[in-house]
Amino acid sequence: MAPSNNTSTESFDALYRECAHDLYAYVRTLLGDDASAEDVTALAFERAYRRRSSFDAARGSRRGWLFGIARNAALDELRRRKRAAPLVGEPPDETLSAPDEEADLAIRRSTVRTALAALAPRDRELVALKFHGGLTNAEIAAALGTSESNAGTRVHRAVTKLREACNAPA
Repeated sequence: MAPSNNTSTESFDALYRECAHDLYAYVRTLLGDDASAEDVTALAFERAYRRRSSFDAARGSRRGWLFGIARNAALDELRRRKRAAPLVGEPPDETLSAPDEEADLAIRRSTVRTALAALAPRDRELVALKFHGGLTNAEIAAALGTSESNAGTRVHRAVTKLREACNAPA
């Protein structure tokens, strides 16, 4: 095996370790179920591995490139299903022990889930890329095929809508 191929494999391994959890959370948000999210996440990494030589650093970060591949794989799955996936909340925080804190956290999560569900699918996706994926505006722009300025504006508008929905009277 050539040294450059080994270096490429090691680099891909590092990308996997860095992104696997966030990528799964993003895909899980789009698809709405664990089994499909696991399958699509694995498919995205498989596609990225096969296409690793096509990565162009001039077009963005490896993380943004990977999230773009995952987005396309998730959209393929949604098209296959021919239905929209609901956004699901975060897993419970097991480090909290006080019942009052847990109740408050449950109320806040419920409020955010309801507000997220009320957003348009494109806005939910932007929130997922930003907060589940942890992507920068430049990485979101690369994943969506738009300008960084446009991505930043769209994320800002989506987060503003989310905040307004969270603070709206019940």
